[in-house]
Amino acid sequence: MRGYARPVAKDLERCGWCLADPIYVAYHDEEWGVPVHDDRRLFEFLVLEGAQAGLSWLTILRKRAAYRRAFAEFDPERVARFDAKKIARLLTDPGIVRNRLKIESAVRNARAFLGVCEEYGSFAKYQWSFVEGRPIQNRFRSLAEIPARTPLSDAFSKDLKRRGFSFVGSTIVYAHMQATGMVNDHVVSCFRHARLARGMR
Repeated sequence: MRGYARPVAKDLERCGWCLADPIYVAYHDEEWGVPVHDDRRLFEFLVLEGAQAGLSWLTILRKRAAYRRAFAEFDPERVARFDAKKIARLLTDPGIVRNRLKIESAVRNARAFLGVCEEYGSFAKYQWSFVEGRPIQNRFRSLAEIPARTPLSDAFSKDLKRRGFSFVGSTIVYAHMQATGMVNDHVVSCFRHARLARGMR
């Protein structure tokens, strides 16, 4: 994963949720909350967040490389063509979460994802329309203030379900919004909050 071999600065204040593991810290410092407009990256997050349901995000981050191999580098066109034989092989892959419903959901979501791309020109254009193209800059002072879902994630989730997506409940969708930078939910004391608020990476 990009940047994970890089030494982590230890003298910076960070969101408390990321401190348990160097993989978590690197993800927090380099990816979480950075606006994503690349369709393949957005599809990657949708697959991973669906896989994470009921598990820790750290568990999924540790399996991310295996997911990239298993799901065709998150190319939605290729994943959309996965058939029953391919799904059966994935169910024997120890590198990913071997849950039939989650694997079948990823394939079904790839097909729905392509439908959105055809309608809007890109999934990014569709996704970012929910925030009028600009990240929401929250100013939470503690992790306890950060919601698990919002009316906006409710609306986004509802529309995804209408389009045939699954494993896209409002809580999962809000996590997706946080991860892909639709909202800046770093606490204000975290060094990343100010950088992202200024439009920096």
